Amino acid sequence: MQEIKIANCKTGQNHPPFIIAEMSGNHNQSLERALEIVEAAAKAGAHGLKLQTYTADTMTLDIKEGEFFIDDPNSLWYGHSLYELYQQAHTPWQWHEPILKRCKELGMIGFSTPFDATAVDFLESLDVPCYKIASFENTDLPLIRKVASTGKPIIISTGMATVAELDETVRAAREAGCQDLILLKCTSTYPATPENSNLLTIPHLRELFDVQVGLSDHTMGIGAAVASVALGATVVEKHFTLRRADGGVDSAFSMEPEEMAQLVVESERAWRALGRVQYGPTESEQKSTVFRRSLYVAENMKAGDRLTTENVRAIRPGSGLPPKYLDSLLGLAVKQDIQAGTPLTFELLK
Repeated sequence: MQEIKIANCKTGQNHPPFIIAEMSGNHNQSLERALEIVEAAAKAGAHGLKLQTYTADTMTLDIKEGEFFIDDPNSLWYGHSLYELYQQAHTPWQWHEPILKRCKELGMIGFSTPFDATAVDFLESLDVPCYKIASFENTDLPLIRKVASTGKPIIISTGMATVAELDETVRAAREAGCQDLILLKCTSTYPATPENSNLLTIPHLRELFDVQVGLSDHTMGIGAAVASVALGATVVEKHFTLRRADGGVDSAFSMEPEEMAQLVVESERAWRALGRVQYGPTESEQKSTVFRRSLYVAENMKAGDRLTTENVRAIRPGSGLPPKYLDSLLGLAVKQDIQAGTPLTFELLK
């Protein structure tokens, strides 16, 4: 499977996982805080920082009843209309340029999720290096075709999509010109539980669509994300904030800087640990073979004495014959006097 180049970074099985810090609405409508989040993500070692580009009007209608009102008491956004939620969570478009500029200065790849065609046009004016499609928009084929027409890499969260829907999505992207496509396994609950993460989907997705696959992770901690790397994830996206205690629309399931730093380190360790199929001692293990068990003379012996379970034992270190020969050697006589502690070899036997 081919590697994908995003700005100055490459993704693929031969590269460490590409870690994305998702700012979302955790800036709490403060540009100063948004820039602090960028700096904290860079310091933690994240490779990319992602924004969301929309306004309340491009997302929904200003209606405060029926399906436009969140009345689920279990929702983080209970008691708000969709319009109010998106007003609170959106990143002002005039902030995009300074945020993306700061990303570049700090060596991070800044990009965004567009939610309609006007957002794509706006992001193109800023020359973002790639695009992300959110899980709730992965069936919006006109939007996907619009993004694909830019010719830039696209990362798509699979969310609630069926295989048939994903097939339509991938076909639409390919037919509209997308050459570099990454699918992210995603569970669209906030937060998500490990039990609902179904990470075994990752290798299946990769085989089904012949694309790189990663994880958009809404679980707490880093366990699911590190496990995804072991299953072949090349990209990991996590919501990111300075402090969950500061509040904000996504803060409850967002990662703090110390956790992000841990994710960057441990996901790369997991990737390096994958290695290749390997049996027998590696080069670094060669010196340790001496500590295997082998057969040693355990008591002083005279020439002609016969081997017994008392005078020969399988012990460490490994300079004698392998223990597999013990049963077949019992009862044989030795050629010469032998001191206890001598490794047993065929040359010592009659």
